[in-house]
Amino acid sequence: MIIGVGIDLVDIDRFRRSLERTPTMRNRLFTPIELDYVAPQVDDAASLAARFAAREAAMKALGLGLGAFGFQDVWVKRSDSGAPSLAVTGRAEELATRAGVRSWHLSLTHSATTAGAYVVAEG
Repeated sequence: MIIGVGIDLVDIDRFRRSLERTPTMRNRLFTPIELDYVAPQVDDAASLAARFAAREAAMKALGLGLGAFGFQDVWVKRSDSGAPSLAVTGRAEELATRAGVRSWHLSLTHSATTAGAYVVAEG
């Protein structure tokens, strides 16, 4: 049973400027595992924007707004095959359990200008 669906789009240039203006934002928003994953990239803004979109899409899939849980309570992990999936912990996990979520499905994408995430919360 589908509990909820969320989608979010992020303008990559705007996100890049935010990261440049506020360097501490990286550590506030992203886990060390995510930052290690994007570290080899020359320009990591698109990958980070997609990961930010995943957090927003997860909130929307739960029917919640920004601030419902901490940014590091939901993060993108990669399987050995490279497929992305959501890790949900802390307050986000509590809210998901209360809503009846048993599994998550995640798709990430980006173009030259926009990054996006689509999340399905399944019960």
